[in-house]
Amino acid sequence: MPRVARVISTLAVSGYRSLREVVVGLGRLTVVTGPNGSGKSSLYRSLRLLGDCAQGHVVGSLAREGGLQSALWAGPETLSGARRGHDVEGTRRRGPVSLLLGFSTQPGHESSGSDPAAGFGYLVDLGLPVPQESSAFNRDPQVKRELIWSGPTARPGAILVQRRGGTVATRDGRGWSDLVTGLSSAASLMTEVADPHRAPEVLSVRDRIRSWRFYDGFRTDVDAPVRRPQVGTRTDVLAGDGGDLAAAIQTIQEIGDGAALHDSVADAFDGARVAVLWDGGLCEVALHQRGMLRPLRSGELSDGTIRYLALIAALHTPRPPTLMVLNEPETSLHPNLVPALARLITRAARDTQVVVVTHSAPLVEALDDAGRDTLRDDIRSVSLVKDLGETRIEGQGLLTTPQWHWGSR
Repeated sequence: MPRVARVISTLAVSGYRSLREVVVGLGRLTVVTGPNGSGKSSLYRSLRLLGDCAQGHVVGSLAREGGLQSALWAGPETLSGARRGHDVEGTRRRGPVSLLLGFSTQPGHESSGSDPAAGFGYLVDLGLPVPQESSAFNRDPQVKRELIWSGPTARPGAILVQRRGGTVATRDGRGWSDLVTGLSSAASLMTEVADPHRAPEVLSVRDRIRSWRFYDGFRTDVDAPVRRPQVGTRTDVLAGDGGDLAAAIQTIQEIGDGAALHDSVADAFDGARVAVLWDGGLCEVALHQRGMLRPLRSGELSDGTIRYLALIAALHTPRPPTLMVLNEPETSLHPNLVPALARLITRAARDTQVVVVTHSAPLVEALDDAGRDTLRDDIRSVSLVKDLGETRIEGQGLLTTPQWHWGSR
């Protein structure tokens, strides 16, 4: 059975929306569930923000959320008094404004213990600038600190690369050697440091994060690109909006596992077959269904059918990422499709680490059933609950919380 190298074993978030302090263990397949408003979307967005660091988009992404002040934990720094039965009261902030994101990995079966690939971590600390009268951007978030380390936690002796302010340094024997000085506070070291000899760890972490894929909905309205013929080029990775679905399916048929793709279509739609229709350089998706005299073209398919075909194309990608995150993949699907969807996801999890965020109890149950044999103990179920406005992991205590250390600025 294929194994996923260097699975993310721990995700940590502090100070982001309702995630005042969350440290969660992940498996090859992790199912995040909970009632509306419990923090599922915040956990999903925190992963996207980590991905944006490697793409150089994290400041812009936070700006689109209303700025750092809007994205920060809105409650008090401590809830200890409230949990003893007192009212929640605001106090003067003692620590700096800080939004912290990080993850660590476990080793893949091919890794060696002396190599960072045997297990490494990354942490980013975002804060506000020192106000300047001459600037109109005093509310823009800044990257205050970044760390890359070997092993499960950021112990001082395990840190390989560190960024404080505008200086990025790499470990050099028992000391440190500067890689970059004067780094912009709006930029992550991931986009500015590229030294394969002095800091190969940066390239390794950056390439890993840049491979992450997020799917949180596909356009299916009457004007959606997927409903119209599109120029087709080889497409290893389905776009986030699903607009290049036909080209992605054609690519899987040519260089991927086309038989498995067709099996997934038949499993979901009672023996139906998917086809790609070409007219010159334009292509579109069509579905051959039992009892129909002609295939239904993409403009005739239901929203749910198009979304499901897009999920099939995303999960059968010929270039699997290190992490794929699906946000409410059951949206607009008929309940009868849920078991097939679970089989589709668990099959993909054999080659790709998958995180599914859902509030569908039937999908949670179906994923557990489908993955019980193929994934065994690599399935994690994470149930979120709200406590005094704070997202917490149901049933998690001191002994079951993964080890994590944020350090300080």
